[in-house]
Amino acid sequence: MTLVDRDSELRLIDRLRAGDEDAFDEVHRLFNSRVFSFLARLARSRDVAEDLLEETWLRLVGNASSLRPDTRLGPWLFTVARNLYVSYCRSRLLEHGHAADLIGLWPCGTHLSLPFEETAASETERRLEAAIASLPSGYREVLLLVGVEGLPAVEAAVICGVTPEALRQRLHRARVMLAARLNDVAAGAFLEAGEVLT
Repeated sequence: MTLVDRDSELRLIDRLRAGDEDAFDEVHRLFNSRVFSFLARLARSRDVAEDLLEETWLRLVGNASSLRPDTRLGPWLFTVARNLYVSYCRSRLLEHGHAADLIGLWPCGTHLSLPFEETAASETERRLEAAIASLPSGYREVLLLVGVEGLPAVEAAVICGVTPEALRQRLHRARVMLAARLNDVAAGAFLEAGEVLT
């Protein structure tokens, strides 16, 4: 999903490289909510997402003058945000294989009320959000980038640091896992409704 046409984006890059503060404000206006939503869904913690978002913007400020003239802003920002999230997880020694040993120490285990959850208009959307949140982060990030943010698979592959073919495979597996989780949630809701009726 592109928020600005390519010519406008290239002019914005030139302005960022020249240190134009208004250009930074414009980029912030265009991408802040999208990057926050991505980080919040990835980290499943509003506080972590806010910290990583702030660091993402600091990285843009610090690297604006060295951006390539042909930089694509969306992929650049999502790559930085994703890499910061990965670094955050690594710094706390929280790989999915070790998460079970650390129950209670990781904010993922708690349900936080985030803007995207509060505005979910239907039960289907809430189930979808819950199913996406339950996926391992590698699969969750691919679905968020391609399915939610609408980025092309090639750009999502660059952000995730994998080949386009590896991304397509990961995306396929993520969709299969998501469908299975949605079926499990639907079956659970059906059983709960049945128990209430009896």
